Amino acid sequence: MKTDWRALRRGLADVVFPPVCVHCRKVVEESPLRHVCAQCARHIETVQAPHCSTCGHPFYGEVEGERLCPHCVGLAPAFREGRTTVLLKAAARALVHELKYHRGLHVLTDMGTLFGTVPELLDWVRDAVLVPVPLHPRKERERGYNQSLLLAECLAQTAGGATRVEPLLRRTVDTVSQTHHDRKTRLENLKNAFALAPGAGITPGHHHILIDDVFTTGSTLNSCALVLRRAGCLNLDVVTFGHG
Repeated sequence: MKTDWRALRRGLADVVFPPVCVHCRKVVEESPLRHVCAQCARHIETVQAPHCSTCGHPFYGEVEGERLCPHCVGLAPAFREGRTTVLLKAAARALVHELKYHRGLHVLTDMGTLFGTVPELLDWVRDAVLVPVPLHPRKERERGYNQSLLLAECLAQTAGGATRVEPLLRRTVDTVSQTHHDRKTRLENLKNAFALAPGAGITPGHHHILIDDVFTTGSTLNSCALVLRRAGCLNLDVVTFGHG
């Protein structure tokens, strides 16, 4: 029988340094996630159908007529459809913040686990070309990595098949933080902020999916989608880890 040395080392490390929940800071014991305790994990809401066809936000109760949610009114998406994995609340938000602002690469394991709890999402992305939303080089140097690229790689590994990651875009404008701006201001800030990466090749018939950590107003994803559309992407969708 082959010994899984990686799992064994991880188990020993957990005994000496027990993992702590990124949300409530309690020691994690008997949880489906490695860095979220069982109690906090129960409150993570993964998104299942029915949901908005543009941003992926879930609908509750019976759904009739056009499936467009209030978050997407006025967006005019350049992409076809959008999906998300979790609602960005409580522990789910803490996972994103740990990865994005605290160099918490260790939480990617849990994010991959959460991707895996939405079979519809995995079926949808399998065999597609995943295109991470790029960071400006200055921002990436400061952070040390692009979280959207890491999430794209995590999703590709979870989905399996011929799913692959291709960084087809670059960020040409070092925009200010978009966190506290409305959609109109975000769109103005992002004007001409993205371009094709040097040597990027687009195969029009392939299924391309933009990957980002969070869907807020959709402005960043839409700006990226416009560049890919102009370059010949005919089958273009988006996926985010969280919505909120």
